[in-house]
Amino acid sequence: MKSMLTALLAGLVFGLGLILSGMANPAKVLGFLDLAGAWDPSLAFVMAGAIAIGLVAFTTARGRARSLLGEPMRMPTATRIDRRLVGGSILFGIGWGIAGFCPGPALVALGMGEAKAMVFVAAMLAGMGLHALLERRTAAAPAAT
Repeated sequence: MKSMLTALLAGLVFGLGLILSGMANPAKVLGFLDLAGAWDPSLAFVMAGAIAIGLVAFTTARGRARSLLGEPMRMPTATRIDRRLVGGSILFGIGWGIAGFCPGPALVALGMGEAKAMVFVAAMLAGMGLHALLERRTAAAPAAT
């Protein structure tokens, strides 16, 4: 129960940060991505702040065996850059550039009742479902010899 309340609090703080920073506003995000037009650099400061906080948090967490709530630390272990990672990054960037949303801000905007967010989240869920289906089929396929 304690971890669920902590997760809820973290999600609320994250969502509030997305709203206050403008990350949940597609027009602001598209202004940031428009390097050749009326570029709005303000989100670069938001991202730099997030990277700095993340760097401190991950550096601190790497030296711990347990979280502050007593749970075992589960840090990412993947280090390889492969075709799937690059392809997923490209798809993410294309979606972000077209819609002005990435998943976190889209969920915040959905909670605020933004119609564009409803379409984006529906498409995101459809893509996640398609990915899960393809992964199951790949795992079930016999290995080629």
